[in-house]
Amino acid sequence: MASESSLLRTPLHDWHQAHGGRLVEFAGWSMPVQYTSIVEEHRAVRQRAGLFDVSHMGRLTFDGPSVAEWIDHAATNSVASLTELKIQYSLLCNERGGVVDDILVYRQPFAFLVVCNASNRAAALERFEAARGRYEGNLVDRTRETAMIAIQGPRALEILAPLFDQPLDGVPYYHLTMGRLLGRVNAVISRTGYTGEDGFEAIIGAHSAVDVWQARLEQGTPHGVIPCGLGARDTLRLEAGMPLHGHEISPEIDPFEAGLGWAVKLDKPDFLGKAALVDRGRNPGRTRIGLVLEGKRIAREGAAVFVNGNQAGVVTSGTFSPTLEQALAMAYVPAGTPAEAAIEVDVRGRREPAKRVKLPFYKRTRKSARP
Repeated sequence: MASESSLLRTPLHDWHQAHGGRLVEFAGWSMPVQYTSIVEEHRAVRQRAGLFDVSHMGRLTFDGPSVAEWIDHAATNSVASLTELKIQYSLLCNERGGVVDDILVYRQPFAFLVVCNASNRAAALERFEAARGRYEGNLVDRTRETAMIAIQGPRALEILAPLFDQPLDGVPYYHLTMGRLLGRVNAVISRTGYTGEDGFEAIIGAHSAVDVWQARLEQGTPHGVIPCGLGARDTLRLEAGMPLHGHEISPEIDPFEAGLGWAVKLDKPDFLGKAALVDRGRNPGRTRIGLVLEGKRIAREGAAVFVNGNQAGVVTSGTFSPTLEQALAMAYVPAGTPAEAAIEVDVRGRREPAKRVKLPFYKRTRKSARP
C-alpha cells in the first residue's frame, strides 16, 4: 500500500480532511470513503441529495480536424452519431476484445472530452495513442488542472440550478451544457452520474473547487444535502446494476458477456478490438446476472456461485442494499444458464440460496431512457 504522502490529492483533499472525511487509498489517490456512515450517505442520495468529489476520474480533451474519427477508431460506440452537447457511453477494448476501460465521450461545440476511470487513465491514454494513426488532433490530459464534482439525488436540480447561469431543467439525461457557476467559474455540466438517481457532474478549474463545493453545500442545506464518499457511491451503483471496472468489466471480460453489447457498433469501420469482438459476440462464454440472497449475509467479490449444485461462476460485487434491505450481488455464470436454474452462493463457507433477478435491482421512476 502506498504511503499517504505519495498519493495523488484532489483539489478538495484538505476540505475532506478538515471536515471528517475518512481518507483511503483508491487508484493511487487519497479519497474520502465516508463522512458519517455509508448507509446514511446512501439514503441521503436516494431521498434528497449527496455531494461527491469525483476529481480522481480522468479528464482528457481532444481538439483538431479529425479527432472524431480518432476517438471512433479507439472506442466501440459510434462517435459519428454523437450530436453536439450529447454524451455517449463507450468502451476501450484490447486486441482480444476485453474491456480496458469504460468511458464517457462528451461532444462540446469545438472539441471532445473523454472521462475515464481513475485506475485506467494511463491505459486509456495508451489505447488512444494506439489508435492515433493518421488522424490529426491533440490530446491533453487535464485531470490535474481541473476538478469534477457530482451532485446526485431527487433534489439535485433545485440545489444546483440557482448557482448556474444557464437553465438546467431542460438538459436531458446524457447531455451537457456550458456556462458559469457562482457567476464567475467556467463549468461544463453534464446530466450524468453513477448512482441511479437524477444528478449532475460539473468540471471546473481546480482552483475553484473549494468555492463551488462549499456553495453547493450551503445552497443544499435546506434540502438535506450532505457530502458523500466512495463507499456510498459503490452501494448506489450496485443497486443500479452499473458495472465497475475490475469487478464486472476487465481486460478479461468482453462487452457482450458484461451485458454491454449495446455500446458496441460492429457495423462501423474498423476499431481497436473489433475483429475479436465479432467472434466473441457470436459465442459469449458467460453472462452477468443479478442475484438476491435469501438471507442478510453478504456475498463478497470472489464468492463461488453454484448452478444446480455445481460450481459455475463467481460473484463480482456484493452488498446489503440500504434501499431494498436485501443482500444483493452481481455475478458471472455460463452463458445459456436457464433462468429457472437453482443458484447458491458460498458465503464464508456456507451455501446461501439466491434468486436470479433482472438488472438493475433498483430503478428510479423517470421518463428518460438509458444512454
